[in-house]
Amino acid sequence: MAGGGDGIFRAMSGHAVQHIARAWSVLLSRGPSQFQFWLIALVIGIAAGFAALGFRLAINGLQGFLYGTEEVHKLHSFVSGLPWYWVLLIPIGGGLVVGLILDRFTPDGRVRSVADVIEGAALREGRVEGKAGIASALASLITLSSGGSSGREGPVVHLAAVMSTWVLKRIRADGVTGRDLLGCAVAAAVSASFNAPIAGALFALEVVLRHFAIHAFAPIVIASVSGALISRLSFGDVTEFDLPVTTMLQFYQELPAFLLLGAVCGVVAGLVMLAIFAAEDFAAAVQARTGLPRWLRPTVSGAILGLMAIPFPHIIGVGYETTALALSGQLLLWQAIVFAMLKTIAVAVTVGGRMGGGVFSPSLMIGALTGLAFGQIATGFFPTVSGTPGLYALAGMGGVAAAVLGAPISTTLIVFELTGDWATGLAVMVTVSISTAIGTRLVDRSFFLTQLERRNIHLAAGPQAYLLATFRVTNVMRGTSSERAAPPDRCWDLVEKGLYLDGGATLETAMPLFDRTGEPFLPVVALQGADKPPELLGALYHVDALKVFSGALAATAAEEHS
Repeated sequence: MAGGGDGIFRAMSGHAVQHIARAWSVLLSRGPSQFQFWLIALVIGIAAGFAALGFRLAINGLQGFLYGTEEVHKLHSFVSGLPWYWVLLIPIGGGLVVGLILDRFTPDGRVRSVADVIEGAALREGRVEGKAGIASALASLITLSSGGSSGREGPVVHLAAVMSTWVLKRIRADGVTGRDLLGCAVAAAVSASFNAPIAGALFALEVVLRHFAIHAFAPIVIASVSGALISRLSFGDVTEFDLPVTTMLQFYQELPAFLLLGAVCGVVAGLVMLAIFAAEDFAAAVQARTGLPRWLRPTVSGAILGLMAIPFPHIIGVGYETTALALSGQLLLWQAIVFAMLKTIAVAVTVGGRMGGGVFSPSLMIGALTGLAFGQIATGFFPTVSGTPGLYALAGMGGVAAAVLGAPISTTLIVFELTGDWATGLAVMVTVSISTAIGTRLVDRSFFLTQLERRNIHLAAGPQAYLLATFRVTNVMRGTSSERAAPPDRCWDLVEKGLYLDGGATLETAMPLFDRTGEPFLPVVALQGADKPPELLGALYHVDALKVFSGALAATAAEEHS
């Protein structure tokens, strides 16, 4: 028995030594590069944190200068005492400057934001546009400082992505590394904006990278914590909103009310998103019909916002003052309803008018107002089994924001970290789950993915839909000089029948054509114009396209599960 035990012990010791040796080998071979990568993630996190801090301070400084107050956190109260013409002229002037900037430095006059970062992660190996991104950040800064009704988080996220893109070009990173460092920049930007390191990390994974791969988690957390550290060194370890009253759930009988609140929030979030898209379509139609220069489009939007702000200054800027009033229950029922409706219109005018800014903060404000209105009605009908209206405002804030962003996990955590009230997690989670289930059905999963879908970028359906667009047929085809080239006579026969692919097409165009025709290959041609015959470049074989697509799907799955 002793000899047998010694043999088992020696065998186990041998296995342990082998594992230690293998781990040491991996540490020596991969450790330095992994440490270097984490160091870069730390640097990007710090830089993105400073960018978010600088953007916030710049908004406060310019806003205070334009409106003549140092207490920008109480801007709405201060603006109500300004002359009406000043309230009108500031957003008009801001819109004019924004229009000139976007017309000069972007190819389409459109502000870059979170949707473009998601596109960069999926289709551009973690890269985003540089010059247009910086111009968009400047435009958003002016918009938020001069009466625009949007949020500061979206521009900061894209600005951080521009910074990570600059680093990626210098180190010549591949797609996986590019996406990971992009996630680091986004996490730090969100973390510094909200002083919410947990939510910042999860936002980058859930919304931008759209996976929870283990290999990306550690560097993103490092960057997120560093971004939060920059914020806390500047503003202290404080929450964005201070809840003056307890929001504890009194009875489990109250939970069905939060299920109903979730349904209301889902519908409200859907209406907010649809209003923005309707405003964009309407503004584009008016611009096309009237011939309005694109640099004047933000100016017209600024004029509309100025007219709205004269009687209702609550629509100006990020709206955290009104959000705080809603969370503390200091607004009447009619005020909550009217302010929510007006904020929705103001956000639609701002975004549809291409003035700049994001939708994160507005969705928090609209959600808090929706929840407060619901809570005041609920507590009025059932005063003995209902919590405070502020609790419903808190849950509503998370419900609308989660449905708009398509991010139930990170939004729930952001609500917790913004308020510091973890005891009401059950109510918030119930509301968020229902609102997300409903709101994301009214659009293509989220506001950002619907923006991309409207540009014919199909990310909402998953990699099986968008990966085809990443391969040009000229990179997959067999050229005319290839040993396995398609028969030229057969290629020209197909061309005469109209069954061919343009050289600039992608597999997204080719695969449906293969399915429809059943042909084993399709000729690829370069169109020379109406008076000249096309030039035969080669042929795309169905089997080659399937092989490339299958490899891309496998690589994507490997990255997401590594």
